[in-house]
Amino acid sequence: MRSLQTCLLLFFACAIFSSQTSSAQTTSTGIFDSDSDVGNIKLPGNVKYDYGLQQYRITGSGANIWFDHDAFHYVWKKMKGDFILTTNAAFIGKGVEDHRKLGWMIRTSLDSTSKHINAVVHGDGLTSLQYRRAVGNNTEEIKAKLTHADVIQLERKGNKYIMSVARNGALFETEEVDDLDLGDEVYVGLFVCSHNASVSETAIFHNVRIVIPAAGQDGYQHYIGSDIQLLNLETGNAKIIYQSPLSIQAPNWTKDGKTLIYNSNDLLYKFDLKTLKPEVLNTGVAIHNNNDHVLSFDGKWLAVSNGEKYGSIGYVVPAEGGEARKITPTGPSYMHGWSPDGKDIVFCGDRKGEFDVYKIPSAGGKEVRLTIAPGLDDGPEYTPDGKYIYFCSVRTGLMQIWRMKPDGSEQTQVTNDDYDNWFPHISPDGKWIVFITFHKDEVEPGDHPFYKHVYLRLMPVGGGPIKVVAYLYGGQGTINTPSWSPDSKHIAFVSNTKLLFPVFPIAK
Repeated sequence: MRSLQTCLLLFFACAIFSSQTSSAQTTSTGIFDSDSDVGNIKLPGNVKYDYGLQQYRITGSGANIWFDHDAFHYVWKKMKGDFILTTNAAFIGKGVEDHRKLGWMIRTSLDSTSKHINAVVHGDGLTSLQYRRAVGNNTEEIKAKLTHADVIQLERKGNKYIMSVARNGALFETEEVDDLDLGDEVYVGLFVCSHNASVSETAIFHNVRIVIPAAGQDGYQHYIGSDIQLLNLETGNAKIIYQSPLSIQAPNWTKDGKTLIYNSNDLLYKFDLKTLKPEVLNTGVAIHNNNDHVLSFDGKWLAVSNGEKYGSIGYVVPAEGGEARKITPTGPSYMHGWSPDGKDIVFCGDRKGEFDVYKIPSAGGKEVRLTIAPGLDDGPEYTPDGKYIYFCSVRTGLMQIWRMKPDGSEQTQVTNDDYDNWFPHISPDGKWIVFITFHKDEVEPGDHPFYKHVYLRLMPVGGGPIKVVAYLYGGQGTINTPSWSPDSKHIAFVSNTKLLFPVFPIAK
């Protein structure tokens, strides 16, 4: 008999497939309700949605978005309440006018003189937050210090609007406007303006996300929905492949590249990347599994963390499912990494109120404490060559990435910045480390909660420049476990939102 969760997940899978349309039908507006020319337009605009890439190609004309009226092409959705809008965007070609515009816009109406706010990037690189406080008023502007942004985020919190912008790979820079009353129900969408009534311009928008954030939920007891995304590191394009109204966490990518393993509501699921359908993974007596679960390097075994009377306990179970075998009699113990030869498992253990990294034989035996510094040490993981264990630690103040030899010697700090960095995962080819970054003003250094603004960041394993590869709303469960594809070209992760309906359209 199927569990309620399984039925719900299958229902949403069917909903997603029923919303799909052939890629030949390029006039769809994707997650938006419709598209419109706003104002006095000579050359009609249009939008083409690519289901395979989940990208929007928007063409628009219009004399300007400025002074007391506007003219542009708009791809929009009517919404209420708070939300976070994020996209990567770029014009196609050199263009005609330096002040052609693209970005996110929020409007009270589709009238050309409507109150509005927009996060806009101009053809010459000027990046700004522009707004009209009253119908027919002149537009006001706050110019960002950053120019030539190609990642644009616009967030609404009541009557407060926050623009966050970056050049792809860099951290956000922000500007904001307080006390701008656009009304509760607004038009939300992407726009293109050519700044020349006799010219049309075209832009590509990808990684387009509309997030409905948690409204006071702490995430540990009250959940909002989840998206599973696959990020192509070469192109920077992420695709939503599955949505659920439940909390999905911590996708592991199987060695054959065909399946993700994630947890949800105490159970583990196998998610088939071809059919896009989940099924429960049998974990025997381990029936309260959290998001600390990890596959062995050979793909044959899965270490899981099962909630019991005295906290999380480590078990080993066949990757295809079967009876679970206990390996850590003491808890709490949170499983994080296998040695490449499969003989040892490293985990985060709480012993008398102190969290440290431990190692234990996968066959069972005596645990060995590897870290002794005061404060939290967490998320240990072996490199594919077995030479190092990477982990995260608060010992220098903020949470930072560290590494050590498998015997616990030569503990060395790897990152040292003004952010909280968690859960380093080394690519299968041994060249890269991906980790999740929290803003220090949003979290305590020893916490990695749900429902925060976070980055996924990438750095060479030998050290070097760190770049952002994903800008998202998530946190706990986003990337707690190794989620690299076997070829080191993709990363699976979870983001969060109260789900929009219809569900996000995806490719067959």
